[in-house]
Amino acid sequence: MKVYKIHLCWQVAMTQPQMAPICLVENHNEQLSVNQEAIEILDKISQPVVVVAIVGWSHTGKSYLMNCLAGQNHVSGTLPTSQRFPSGLHRAVSDQGHLDVVHAPPHQARALVLLDTEGLGDVEKGDPKNDLWIFALSVLLSSTFVYNSMNTINHQALEQLHYVTELTELIRAKSSPNPHGIKNSTEFVSFFPDFVWTVRDFMLELKLNGEDITSDEYLENALKLIPGNNPRIQASNSARECIRRFFPNRKCFVFEWPTHDIELIKQLETISEDQLDPTFKESAMAFASYIFTYAKIKTLREGIKVTGNGLGTLVTTYVDAINSGAVPCLDDAVTTLAQRENSVAVQKAASHYSEQMAQRLSLPTDTIQELLDVHAACEKEAMAVFMEHSFKDENQQFLKKLVELLREKNGLFLLKNEEASDKYCQEELDRLSKDLMDNISTFSVPGGHRLYMDMREKIEHDYWQVPRKGVKASEVFQNFLQSQAIIESSILQADTALTAGQKAIAEKHTKKEAAEKEQDLLRQKQKEHQEYMEAQEKRNKENLEQLRRKLEQEREQLIKDHNMMLEKLTKEQKTFREEGYKTQAEELRREIHQLGHNIKEMKQNGDSLVESILRSWFSFISPPSESEKAISSVLSLLRKKDRL
Repeated sequence: MKVYKIHLCWQVAMTQPQMAPICLVENHNEQLSVNQEAIEILDKISQPVVVVAIVGWSHTGKSYLMNCLAGQNHVSGTLPTSQRFPSGLHRAVSDQGHLDVVHAPPHQARALVLLDTEGLGDVEKGDPKNDLWIFALSVLLSSTFVYNSMNTINHQALEQLHYVTELTELIRAKSSPNPHGIKNSTEFVSFFPDFVWTVRDFMLELKLNGEDITSDEYLENALKLIPGNNPRIQASNSARECIRRFFPNRKCFVFEWPTHDIELIKQLETISEDQLDPTFKESAMAFASYIFTYAKIKTLREGIKVTGNGLGTLVTTYVDAINSGAVPCLDDAVTTLAQRENSVAVQKAASHYSEQMAQRLSLPTDTIQELLDVHAACEKEAMAVFMEHSFKDENQQFLKKLVELLREKNGLFLLKNEEASDKYCQEELDRLSKDLMDNISTFSVPGGHRLYMDMREKIEHDYWQVPRKGVKASEVFQNFLQSQAIIESSILQADTALTAGQKAIAEKHTKKEAAEKEQDLLRQKQKEHQEYMEAQEKRNKENLEQLRRKLEQEREQLIKDHNMMLEKLTKEQKTFREEGYKTQAEELRREIHQLGHNIKEMKQNGDSLVESILRSWFSFISPPSESEKAISSVLSLLRKKDRL
């Protein structure tokens, strides 16, 4: 799993040349801007990304955690201690390759993106909202959010985490006129990351009421609401409640002092790993192992996986919203991402179709059915590629673009196939008829007509022995016969060995034969049209089935996500009730009731919604194309000739 290190901060700073960060977001005069060079780097990450953000106050040792995950033994950089981290949102690519700590599961192709942030609470910052946006963007962009603090989780630590209580004022879930943010925690949970609290220089024993506890139990106990109405208790309780309601997946790691040598602590960025305390290294290993084993791919609502280029789109969308004075809207970001990803999905699918058609087809094909079979297989694969990479395709507008694009490409292949067949057949006829044309004057003798017909019949016999002439074989030969009609008539009339009656019979036979061949040609076109229509109907059914499966999978995923959310909120409500906090428990009860109602509606109305979409889609793919209309005119002509 390749590792990409990103610094989440506002100003450019120099580090080691080989690891020079590229600024992703800058803050100039309280106006954010996205560095397009960094976006271009993100665009190259086509795999789904696991995004780990580490946030904490200045000088809390975030750098060591980040570099544990990046596969480095010490902090990357030579800045003075007071400026240990570069400011701003930076992005640098680490070419360390696979990490030795824990490998990604082999069945999942993914990349690890590390979001490093400048320390919160830096007195040198001029913009008071700087920390808020660092915190908010870290939450919005990550799949695992690591909050790093010192010593213990107490009132002070929770007061410092007041940023989490302000997220409701900084972020909206839906495109609604409500400017005051999200009030329902269920709207947060489907977007927000897992929460990991790391406590550095931890000096307490992990005990509760005399019993040993785990670091996770320590965190959950610290997040219990504390009775009391004074401002400090209310502030820390507000952070506790937000963490519990908005981050149902929580984990905690505690780290003892990295070394008890004061001089070594001052040089922590540069000391070797064997100089660190074994217990500290063990904790660091456990933390890295957890991240590599359990950190999830960044997903949005309905199980939408975010790739590196998708992450770049999210960054740009959120920054544009902040600069416009609006509150970043999660649904708007998903819509923007969907527009981009679906456009890319259309191009991927169309390119796959073109590449596979070119590889599998040898033009000209012997029959039109041969081409249609290859087209059907390639179109099916192209549709699968689109289904895999697309999401939130409202009214199937991008799927319709793909279908139209594939129709155009199929039409071009049909045309190329005809052109290749026409050229090949014409070349073969020219070769076979060369002696005939070169010696045409030799038939102007008594009995010349019979000699001419014998040679032409041999040409016809040899022509039909030529393999893989393709779909234009009959038409090209018919054109050849028509081009010979005047020559044949001239030879016939000049043949003094034939009587007038014999000439009349021969001429009548020639006309009858020509009419029969024309009928054969029209019947062939009718057969090809029938094959085309049957193949089209089969493809339509297969495409319809692929769309049905995708819609049902999306619905099932949404119900699954809602059920997981319901389970977590129910557990949290029970805990609030047991702790005696009736108001919080009642608020969650209302959310749980609404969530349960939504799940019930999705189950009850899902089939009818899918059916409505499929009916609309079928009406789009059913009307005949222009090429089908042209073939229909051939059928009309054939029926007219049959009546005659």
